[in-house]
Amino acid sequence: MMHFLSFFPYAVAAWLFVMGLYGVVTSRNFVHLIMCLAVLQSSTYVLLLSIGYRWGAVAPVFAGPPVVGTPAVDPVVQALMLTDIVVEATVVALLLALAVQLHKNTRTLNPDELEALEG
Repeated sequence: MMHFLSFFPYAVAAWLFVMGLYGVVTSRNFVHLIMCLAVLQSSTYVLLLSIGYRWGAVAPVFAGPPVVGTPAVDPVVQALMLTDIVVEATVVALLLALAVQLHKNTRTLNPDELEALEG
């Protein structure tokens, strides 16, 4: 059972990545494409959590000096995940703002209906 549980988060991360990538490739609407990109990015959260998790470990917060040999979860991975969340929120907000501006100028969000840009 322990072997299955150690493999499961990686399988979930791969599934989220594949589903997000499929949505990005097949999307015919820019808002849908942006949301699929967010799903694709969320696979990195699951992957980072899977990498940083240790069986039987505690949070890396100690009231005093830690006892030698006390297993703790790696705080660097947690910091990377928080940074990843901030980056994703910023990218999604920027892309949605660009989609709103695109819709204002062209009255469509379908990439197939866009014409060539004129200088």
